[in-house]
Formats: sequence, structure tokens, C-alpha cells
Amino acid sequence: MYDINQQAQIDLAPDETSGAIANPWQQLRSLTPARIALGRAGTSLPTKALLDFQYAHAQARDAVHLAFDHPGLSAALAERGRASLLLHSAASDRDTYLKRPDLGRRLDAASAQRLRDYAEAHPGSIDLAVVVADGLSALAVHRHTLPFLARMEELARLEGWSLSPVVLVEQARVAVADEIGELLGARMVVILIGERPGLSSPDSLGLYFTYAPRVGLTDAYRNCISNVRLEGLSYGMAAHRLLYLMREACHRKLSGVNLKDEATVPALDDEPPAETGNFLLYEQTPAD
Repeated sequence: MYDINQQAQIDLAPDETSGAIANPWQQLRSLTPARIALGRAGTSLPTKALLDFQYAHAQARDAVHLAFDHPGLSAALAERGRASLLLHSAASDRDTYLKRPDLGRRLDAASAQRLRDYAEAHPGSIDLAVVVADGLSALAVHRHTLPFLARMEELARLEGWSLSPVVLVEQARVAVADEIGELLGARMVVILIGERPGLSSPDSLGLYFTYAPRVGLTDAYRNCISNVRLEGLSYGMAAHRLLYLMREACHRKLSGVNLKDEATVPALDDEPPAETGNFLLYEQTPAD
């Protein structure tokens, strides 16, 4: 039988080569990217743990300041037969964007006019406006936009929804999608945006969905699906949850805090989906 106390006596012995004292919970590190069981050297962290932290911090900083490769993304979309529009927020550069979040929530005058001109030249209803913005991690957008859009757009077309061109926005915050959706006259809008990098996730993509978008809405009117990346929420699962929210929003005519994600989890091997929904929600059984 495994004896954790006996193992702890072994693990707490100093490493003769490095002088570091290991942690008895070391084996748990293989199960999580969290910084646990780092060990110690005297009263400090071991050199390796400190260097790993500094490397992760540098990755996060690089992700924040990485330039948005919108020409490359636009070209990749064109190869897939998807048109795109490039717009810019009212934040003129990255420094302004980081210091003035409010400017990132609105389009600059030229971009707003360009969108009005597009809507006038292409009359007709749009069910879903699709927006992609650099946010706080262009790295996330570069890595995950194309594979996620492929899943999402396939499901949206099965629903018969009309889609806008992919609107690419530089130096943007989440709320800029509401202005874009309003100018396009779209029934719904979704924005794919780079989330604030964590020390183990510099490339996390966030999805924010709004029904009946318009300027001035608060976060209470949006639904968020976060941590879309290979190590987090898969593209297929994220698309499944988003499509559920959009169907329910069309039915209930709302989004945000009054629209809960109760999507069932798709089962493997074409089995019927699990009957239980969001594990945070319990089912109320009728009284006898």
C-alpha cells in the first residue's frame, strides 16, 4: 500500500546536487498546470521553479503586446471563401488601448462609416455578425480563430442563419461588437477575442455573444464562453455551447444573465447526448 508519510520523508530530503527540498505533493503536478508542489531551497523557491515563473510571465507580456496579424488572417479566410472587413477601434495604438479601455469599446469614425457604407451596399437581414478582435492576446486569435470558426459556421449554416463577413478589429474590447452588430442591423453578434493572459494560458480565446446588439449595453446583456484552446475548452464543445445559446436567445428574445447555459454535453460514438445539463444546475423533481 502506498504510504504518503513514508514518501514524504523521502521527498523532503534535500537534493544533493541542487540543494532543493522537494514537495510530497510532487506527483500531483502531472495533473494540473497550477503552480503547486514547487519544492524549496532553504526559504526560497528552487531556481527551476523561479525560472519557469519568469518564462510564463514573459509569455503573458509578449501575448499582450503581440501585433494583430490581420493581413494573414484575412488571407487565410479568403482561402476558405470567407470575406472579411478590417476595422479599427477609437484607440489609435497599443499604448492608448491599454490605458484607455473605453476607446477600445467603440470604432473610430472612419471604421464606423465604412461599416455604414457596407450595410447600405448590401441590404438585407443578417442573423449573426461575426467579429474577431485582438483584445489582450492576439496570440489566441492567431492560433484558434480559424479552427473554431470552421466548427461554428458549419453549425450556424445548419440552422439556416445568414452570416456577416468576418469583421476584424484592431485594438478592440468586447463591447465594440455591439456597435458593429447595430450598424449591420444584425439580430445577434458574437466576438472572438483574446483574453487576458494567465501565467499558464497566454493563448486563451474568449467568445462573447449578444442578442439584439446596440451601443451602451453592459456585460449583463452578454454571454461569455472562455478558455477556448487546446488545453481548455475544445473548439467543438465551444461551438456546441454557443449554438445552444443562440437558439435559446432567438426563442426567448434575450441574452446575458437571464440566459443560462444548460446545453447538454455531446456524447461520443454517436450515442444519445447525456440527459444532464450544466452540472451546476440541479433538476427539481415534482412533488409527490
